[in-house]
Amino acid sequence: MKLGAKFVGVKLGILGLGTVGTGTVQLLQDITGRHPLLQEIEIYRVGVRSLDKPRAVELSTEVLTTDLEAIVNDPAVDIVVEVMGGLEPARSLILKALSNGKHVVTANKAVIARFGAEIFTTANQAGVYVMIEASVGGGIPVIQPLKQSLSVNRIHTITGIVNGTTNYILTRMQTEGSNFSDVLADAQRLGYAEADPTADVDGLDAADKIAILASLGFSGRINLQDVYTEGIRQVSKTDIAYAEKLGFVIKLLAIAKRDTPSSPLSVRVHPTLVPQAHPLASINGVYNAILVEGEPIGQVMFFGPGAGAGATASAVTSDILNLVAVLKTNTAVANPLLACGHQEYCQIAPMAELITRFYARFLTNDQPGVIGKLGTCFGNYGVSLESIVQTGFQGELAEIVVVTHDVPEGNFRQALAEIRNLSAIESIPSLLRVL
Repeated sequence: MKLGAKFVGVKLGILGLGTVGTGTVQLLQDITGRHPLLQEIEIYRVGVRSLDKPRAVELSTEVLTTDLEAIVNDPAVDIVVEVMGGLEPARSLILKALSNGKHVVTANKAVIARFGAEIFTTANQAGVYVMIEASVGGGIPVIQPLKQSLSVNRIHTITGIVNGTTNYILTRMQTEGSNFSDVLADAQRLGYAEADPTADVDGLDAADKIAILASLGFSGRINLQDVYTEGIRQVSKTDIAYAEKLGFVIKLLAIAKRDTPSSPLSVRVHPTLVPQAHPLASINGVYNAILVEGEPIGQVMFFGPGAGAGATASAVTSDILNLVAVLKTNTAVANPLLACGHQEYCQIAPMAELITRFYARFLTNDQPGVIGKLGTCFGNYGVSLESIVQTGFQGELAEIVVVTHDVPEGNFRQALAEIRNLSAIESIPSLLRVL
């Protein structure tokens, strides 16, 4: 059903019946006490890999099909709901659905982060919408608030804990004093981490999500390759213990920041020392939170479950409901608060220009004057130190922890290059940014 057509109810074509697809169907089948517009929706076709697999939902054999292409090409389908995941064939099916004049709801952050320009351009050309609330933060409503409720604000910073797996691992490392590898193995056993945890622990999942949030918050497309990405594999229980003594917790943060409306955008993902009094410091376990700072709103934080069948289905179905409302209004005029209007790419600042504080841990030979030499090297590049202390020993090596004041990252890296050449320096096992 295109914009402006007579409203006769909405037919859904759902691609995928895994965790999120099943949760979405369950929600759509249990509408008592929910929004009355849900009564206008028909689950018309559901694409699956196998017709013989046992299901947690009841669907007729006429609804289920293994022919996903047929769903996106079916003239009767009004909205295509892509919850299959992966890059292909999800991308191709989304593009085909849009080209056929169908609205699309997707939970697929990887596809949107990588192919958003192509997808939204196709949607705009076809006069249809792509709804992506479930792509970031699971059930947390953050996409539509950025597009609508907060759209009159000048956004300064979006800072998020947007990956539940890494937050769970870091929380347990903090509370139990455990090693990364031990907690990861346990998280995999409990189902909180995938068998291949690369996308989570190396920060790739969070990079996809901050690219999407930054695009919305700063009204420009983001090239995913420009997002600096660093995971949590190198975070040790030693650093977590030192951070706590210094008044911090360590979180994997996804950050998009622009100092002025005309300055380049900084977009990055990395483990960060967060002050214990900061709103994000108390977000633990598998929960997600996104802190948005802007003018005139100040600070507003979105918090909740970042994954799971029910939470993600809530976001998917809210997008479906938005589209049902659009179709029901029977207008051919596009809603600029639902459509993607920006075409230009954001200018991304190089990491060398980032102004931030640093935490660094050095293992050095125990000899006189090492702290003085470190201070001299940092001073040579304008790196001002907040603190520099010898914290103890690891075997015969002295352990020195440094926290800097705000400094351009490029200056700090130059100082480190000189420090690495000092004969007293055995290694630099940890280097973390400070919020």
